[in-house]
Amino acid sequence: MKGFRSGFLALLLFTIFTSCGSNSSSSSDEDLFEVNSTLTYSNVLCDFEHGGTQKLNYSVFSPESGINRFVADDLEYSFMWICENSERILIGNGVPNHSVTNGEFATPILAQDVKWTFPLHPVNRNIATPVKEPGFAINSVKFDPGTAGTCPDEAVDELDCDPGAGRDTWRMVALPGEVSPWKFDFGTDTSNAHVQPGGTYHYHGVPEELLPKLNTESESTMTLVGWAKDGYPIYARFGYSDALDSATSLKIVRSSYHTKDEADAGRPSTGLIPMGHFEQDWEYIEGSGDLDECNGRTGVTPEFPEGTYHYYVTDTYPFIQRCIKGALG
Repeated sequence: MKGFRSGFLALLLFTIFTSCGSNSSSSSDEDLFEVNSTLTYSNVLCDFEHGGTQKLNYSVFSPESGINRFVADDLEYSFMWICENSERILIGNGVPNHSVTNGEFATPILAQDVKWTFPLHPVNRNIATPVKEPGFAINSVKFDPGTAGTCPDEAVDELDCDPGAGRDTWRMVALPGEVSPWKFDFGTDTSNAHVQPGGTYHYHGVPEELLPKLNTESESTMTLVGWAKDGYPIYARFGYSDALDSATSLKIVRSSYHTKDEADAGRPSTGLIPMGHFEQDWEYIEGSGDLDECNGRTGVTPEFPEGTYHYYVTDTYPFIQRCIKGALG
């Protein structure tokens, strides 16, 4: 990111945010924070908090009545990041600090009790460890790329599938990416998010409405959007053309996952449900994109000019990583 690179400005920014307190209301002055470049993890987004009120507009669909109920809520959001000893600690309520529009959710958004501890000084084991929920966005909303939805072998269209609690073989993907025509509808909003039955709002892909809150130039520069559970940072969409050289141009990074040339045996017809709709349709091909099997790579970033391993939320599958490379705390 550009700007706010000096220690003075970083201190000033921190002072502004902490003075807002958890009872502040959202406004244009509070919509943005940027972090200064640093060589150490302990100086990036530590001892930092923000809160306010956000208007949320979405609908809740009742399958029993078949009726969409419009919801317009003013909910308080809060999130705090603390660095102590060897830990990075997140405390928040999981309510988004950005607008929520065009979502069709199963339940209303409810405040959660979010508390998670991350390693402050991550260690790359270079071993891919599968995780269901790989991390959290800066605003305490969790990243949760998978779905509970499945389809049976004999499915001929999306109506034969169970998007909520399926028990069948073929695991449904939440977002289309570049797959067309797309058959599934998980009711995600403009931030590629929706709500679990307990009221937990969570991201399945790039948190579009969050990005401009974090970085006014998010449409063309790197944006730190969160932390993975192993302590490594997560960025959205953009990275340097040469991962090790910040003087090179920025580009939209590509994952190294591709749809298989042939469908797995027993899969529903690709003529009815095109390839890419199921988790089993995708395979990792090393070196075919910019990122490894966990949607990460080692390189320089605005916050880590000396370089670090880091993850990306991408526009195509897997969207959010399904594994981590670092050791858990």
